[in-house]
Amino acid sequence: MKLHLRKAGLLLTGVVVSSKLFAQTPDSTKNYVQPFSGEKNFRTWSIGAHGGMMSPYTIFRGSEDFKTPNERWGYGGYVKKQILHSFGLQANFFRGHVQGTNPDGINPFQRFETKIKYAVDISANITLANINWKNHKSFMQPYLSVGGGSMNYSTSLYAQGASSPTTRTDDYQQFYIPLGAGLKVNLAPGINLDLGYQVNFVQSDNLDGYNYGGRNDKFSYAHAGLEFALGKKSKPQLATHNPVNSMRTEYLMAERALQMQLDQQKAENQKLREDLNTTNSNIARLTVDSDGDGVLDVNDKCPNTPPGTKVDGSGCPLPTPVTKVYVTEEDKKVVKDAIANLEFDLGKATIRPKSFPSLDRVAQLLIDKNFSLKLAGHTDNTGSAELNMRLSKDRAESIKAYLVSKGANASRIEAVGYGKNQPIASNATAAGRQQNRRVEFTLY
Repeated sequence: MKLHLRKAGLLLTGVVVSSKLFAQTPDSTKNYVQPFSGEKNFRTWSIGAHGGMMSPYTIFRGSEDFKTPNERWGYGGYVKKQILHSFGLQANFFRGHVQGTNPDGINPFQRFETKIKYAVDISANITLANINWKNHKSFMQPYLSVGGGSMNYSTSLYAQGASSPTTRTDDYQQFYIPLGAGLKVNLAPGINLDLGYQVNFVQSDNLDGYNYGGRNDKFSYAHAGLEFALGKKSKPQLATHNPVNSMRTEYLMAERALQMQLDQQKAENQKLREDLNTTNSNIARLTVDSDGDGVLDVNDKCPNTPPGTKVDGSGCPLPTPVTKVYVTEEDKKVVKDAIANLEFDLGKATIRPKSFPSLDRVAQLLIDKNFSLKLAGHTDNTGSAELNMRLSKDRAESIKAYLVSKGANASRIEAVGYGKNQPIASNATAAGRQQNRRVEFTLY
């Protein structure tokens, strides 16, 4: 018999031991309904359908006329009205087959078959564990049910060794009491997996067609199905809703509003403090001369002038007298000689040592006469335009860096690269490409 008990409870195995029985939903306001706002804000009607196993074996043993049960399939449905969070009324319907055998030979009949044509009842449904302080919403809701109704069925009795019914009764109408327990698992808003086990107490001893012992018959129905809540999807289902969560959310919302007011007041106080600091800073500036040029910062249009710089009434440097620069033929010869001796490593911006002496003379010329110099790098058309542009720029910068390292004024040297865009000869010949690979020096 233990084997049949395990079969009857197969649909519930693993679910009852789940560690997620009261798993918390991630959003605390998702199922919020203002406390004491009435059932209009909930979905209170639902329908369900289920199927499972029927058996004369139940958890209440001791009155079976046929000692070996045989599981048969059954199915049904229901309509439920949830009146309170934990209480609802449910109209049920189911049908199926119940079968059992008696192999010991004591009973004159070997087996029976009962066809339940229909069974209808009204049951009270009590939902458990949907009200708690700890979690926002329970992932599962266990329930109990009890009710009363009427069923119509026909029975067939088979004598020992018989293949056709020995006795058949086509129409029994009896009152029965369904007592059940189950678990509903929330699959989605308004959709629940319904796992249940129900014992039906028939108020007669003829469910198996055999009156023996004067004890009423009973049978079990273990089932699984789906429940669908009716109404607007925006409303939570009353049976799965946690009303305590709404009270908690109401408290948290009030606390959050108070915190927002406090944060706003802190922000306003901080703004006042910043305005006061700004005012104090502006007052301090009226007597500050940061660069020491004799002009207060409040009137200084050219702050941070170097020490000792002569300035006007606005604190800006007085113009420096312009000295006209003359480039002599000797100066041009120094630059021309540097161009003629300038060499780089192949495809690189590294200056060869051969070029250093002539570049040293150019650096000394820039120091002595405070000349300005423009360095323009050029290449032939060999290679990509991007590579040539970068190489020409790098070579000009390399010459500038060398001259600066020898004491020339960096601010008076400009280094630019033109790549292959300004040839002075044809790139079709080697000699022409050689002429195009150059760095031009312009003194001014």
